[in-house]
Amino acid sequence: MPAYTSDFGEQIDRKTSRSICEAVGERLQRSLRAEPAPLSDHLQFLMDELRKRDDAAMRFG
Repeated sequence: MPAYTSDFGEQIDRKTSRSICEAVGERLQRSLRAEPAPLSDHLQFLMDELRKRDDAAMRFG
């Protein structure tokens, strides 16, 4: 079943559609591998608290 563009007159065959999807997926994967953004101060605080509690639970567990 052919996919349609926003023009509604042009059809994209299944093979072309699949190629486009794979290319977009590969590009997204490369982008997501980039250095992650730093955590907000609040989220960093929460992560630190979670680590402290995990460490305490492991010591006294």
